[in-house]
This record gives sequence, structure tokens and C-alpha cells, in this order.
Amino acid sequence: MKKKKINVQSLLLKLILLWLIIAFIVYPNINLLKDVFFANGNFSSNAVTKVLHSERAIKSIINSFILAVSMVVTVNVVGTLVVLFTEYWDIKGSKILKLGYMTSLIYGGVVLVAGYKFVYGSKGLVTAVLRNIIPNLDANWFQGYGAVIFIMTFACTSNHIMFLTNAVRSLDYHTIEAARNMGAKPSTVIWRIVLPTLKPTLFALTILTFLTGLSAVSAPLIVGGTEFQTINPMIITFAKTTASRDIAAFLAIILGVATILLLAFLNKVEKGGNYISVSKTKAVLHKQKITNPVLNFLAHAIAYIFFFIYMMPIVLVILYSFSSSTAISSGKLVLSELTFDNYAQLFENSSAFKPYIVSVVYSILAAVIVTLLAIIIARIVHRAKNKFDFMFEYGALLPWILPSTLIAIGLMFTYNQPRLLVFNRVLVGTLSIMLIAYIVVKLPFSYRMIKAVFFSIDDNMEEAAKSMGASTFYTMRKVIIPFIMPTVLSVIVLNFNSLLADYDLSVFLYHPLFQPLGIVIKAASDETATSNAQAMSFVYTVVLMIMSTIALVVTQYRPKSKR
Repeated sequence: MKKKKINVQSLLLKLILLWLIIAFIVYPNINLLKDVFFANGNFSSNAVTKVLHSERAIKSIINSFILAVSMVVTVNVVGTLVVLFTEYWDIKGSKILKLGYMTSLIYGGVVLVAGYKFVYGSKGLVTAVLRNIIPNLDANWFQGYGAVIFIMTFACTSNHIMFLTNAVRSLDYHTIEAARNMGAKPSTVIWRIVLPTLKPTLFALTILTFLTGLSAVSAPLIVGGTEFQTINPMIITFAKTTASRDIAAFLAIILGVATILLLAFLNKVEKGGNYISVSKTKAVLHKQKITNPVLNFLAHAIAYIFFFIYMMPIVLVILYSFSSSTAISSGKLVLSELTFDNYAQLFENSSAFKPYIVSVVYSILAAVIVTLLAIIIARIVHRAKNKFDFMFEYGALLPWILPSTLIAIGLMFTYNQPRLLVFNRVLVGTLSIMLIAYIVVKLPFSYRMIKAVFFSIDDNMEEAAKSMGASTFYTMRKVIIPFIMPTVLSVIVLNFNSLLADYDLSVFLYHPLFQPLGIVIKAASDETATSNAQAMSFVYTVVLMIMSTIALVVTQYRPKSKR
């Protein structure tokens, strides 16, 4: 019996991947637990005691769950309505409305929150108008829970626009038509036919929304004020000083445990759900007219109010990007005084352009590296030749159940300490901890996308290449990669787009001399920021939106199939 030949290259590659997963995903989190509970070699519950005796910490935990539960209601209501307005009901101007609703896809995170603060904040245009009507109105009225839930509601409907839109388009018109022919009212069709059919998608969106609210950073940090802070802003605050860093770590652990338990519970609930089926032969959905004139008027009014809320921050940010620093500081917008000086400064002043270079370099490096890692892991799992190869999939998906703050603090605790192997220290010093954090956070998404396209590859192509004498590497480079290249490019672009203005990870790990865009834009949103800094933040935001729009167009464009 012949011995099975060992592929040295494959074995070496797997060992490197195993080391990377252990060194930057598994070990940092284990090390974080050890530093919190076994700081001096003996078990210590000091971090737990500090949190239990900290009123701010306990309140932040409660506020996180309040925000998460509130968002499940508000985001689902608004998100479902905007999709129905553009895809199900016959609303006049629905194409224009959809463009406004889709702005949440190109405008998010700290950039979006900063934009809303500039509009509704103490120096915002809306506040100036309201104070003319209500002279006694507090200039800082847009703070606290109300401001946070308002921003988060309209910021987090992007998933509904992406996924629920497809679900509505796939509705079977035969079923709806049959119900209408049997005398069902339009409201009955919505509640008994449409929404139950959308239940699986809505359930998945509910999970994403709850997790987003639980780990919210930008909105509570910028507009939450002192009375409404959630877990992640508290983690950032406590992590800034050595004395309270263990509290930050323990809060991150609480957030991680809550996320894991929540995912396990919701997955169990989802499996027990009963969803109605649709007919085998589907008909294309026709938009439904709202026959009741009162309801028709209300639907149009709400649709355009939502459009106004979505568009106003973007329009004002664009206009303010052409305004002088004096106009910005006074909160007045004079159209006759618009200028290109701010944009000229971006390209003429190296210090103004530097955050772009830093963010672009970090984002493109992370996007390319994590996509390459995802390709390698997906290839190993897809062509599993060893019974332990499936473990690489669990390693790649592990960061998905961990909050970004937990990942960031775990890496910070681990690789800011001297007890490292020389190779680890060299690698971290070369790539920086922030780049590694970017890669770790984006690995699950990249892997899932790449893995899905691997299943569409015809195995006969690879077998034909091997029968003609092509090596594994040559087959991968000349046959597999060209086939999956559209998806690879989409993953790279989406990762690059989402990391370009990152704040959640960067705030823990960035180097003071190399501040990325997210940090700069957040600093410009502070009350103490200079008018010049605020002016440049508008320019940064506009350029980011342009780049995000281009990325969105690139990822959505599908060329005709070629032989």
C-alpha cells in the first residue's frame, strides 16, 4: 500500500494560517481574559467589583440595551416603510425617493453622525431656524437618547434597503392577486400576505439591528451627552487611562458575552419559526395603488418627510464644504459667498491631505490582505483533504461574534506588552496593530463572500488544467482567480469603502502621528474644534461620499456574461 504523499507547500501554508489565527484572533482574547482576571498570576475580581461600583458603567450597560431594543422597533418600522414606498406601493416620484433613501449606503458611521450634529447641533442651521421660532429653545437641544435614536434610526436602514428590497421584489404577485380577488382589503394583504413572507428577512435584519444598537459608538459618543452613554463610549473613556483600563476590558468582555448569547438565542428562535410558502410559478410584482385618499396622502407625506430627513444633512454638508470658516462658525449659509478655497486647501496643504493618505493606505492594504487570506482559507475549506481543515472556517468566522471593541482591546493588551516572540514583534511593528485589527474584523465577511463564489466553480475546469500538467499554483492563478475575480474585486472595494472613515477600531489603535480620517472628522465635531477644522471635515465628508458612491456603483455593476 502506497503512503500518501505529503504536500510540503500546502502543509507550510496551513501552519502559517494556523499561526495567524492563533496569534491575532484566539490568543489576544485569551490574553485579555488573563490580564483582567489573573493580572498578578492569581485570580482577581477587581475589575468586576469596579464595574459593579461604577454608576457610569452600570448605566452605560443599561443604556446599550435600551438603545438596542428601541432600534429594533424604529429601524424596522422606518426601514420597512422606505422599502414599501419605493417597491410595493405606487408612490409618485419613487425613483427620486429611492435615491434619497440610498444615501445611507454611502454616508455612515462617524461621518454621518458628525453631519447630523452640524445640522441639528448648537450651531446648526435647523437649530438657528427653530430658535427664531422658539427663542427660549436650548441651543443644545439635540442631545441625549432622543438625538441618538433619531440618528441611529435613519443611519441603520441601509440593510433594509439592500436586503428587504430584494425580498419585496421576489414576492409572488399571484398570491397577492388571489387574495385581492377573494375580497381581501389592502391592509389585510399587507399583514397576512406580504409581511409574513418577508418574516425571514426581517428576522435577520432584526438581529443585525440589535447588535448594531448594542455596540453603537459614534452616535452616543458625539450626541449622547453626559446623560446617555452606552457601553462602547464608556470603554473608549476607560481605556484612555491605565488605572481604568481593566474596567474597559471587562466591559468589552460583557459586550462580547452578550453578543454571543444573543446570537445563540435568536438563531434558536429563528429555527423554530414558521413561514408561509409561495407558489412555484411566480409573477412579477406590480406596484399597488393606495385607493383610500386619506391614506394615500399620508403615505406620500411620510415618504417625502423621510426623504427630507435623509437628504438635508447631505445637502447642507455639501454646501458647507464650499463655505468659509466664518460662515460655518456662525451657522449661517450664504449661497453668494460659496468658494472652492476649502477644496484647494485639501490638495495644497500637506497636513490637510495627510489623513486621506493614512486612511487610504491602511484601508487598501487591509482590504487586499484580508481578501487574499479569505481566498486561501476558502480554498482550503472547499477542497478539504484533511478532517481538520474545517477548523480554518471556524477561525475565520470567530471575529464575527466578537464586538470590534473587544478585538481592539485584546490586540492592544497583547501587542503593547513586551512578552512577545521576535517574529510577532517584527510583524506588528511592520504592519501596525490598527492594520491587523482591520484585517481581523473584515475577515468573516470576506471569507463568507469568497466561499460562496467557490461553490459556483465548475470542478471540471480544474481537473482539465491538472490533466494537462498544470501545477496547483498555476491552476489557481490562471483558472480559479480569473473566474472569481468579479467577486474578489467587489469584496476588496466593499472592505476599502467601509474602512476608509473607520472610527470604532482606530480610536483605540491609531498612531498620534498618523491620524486616519475617522479620528480627524470626530475631532472636528467637538465643540472645541476650530472653524478651519470643521470646514475641512465637510470637504473630507464630501470626498468620502464621492468615493463611496463610486465603490457602490462598481460593486453593483454586472457586465454581460462572457464565454
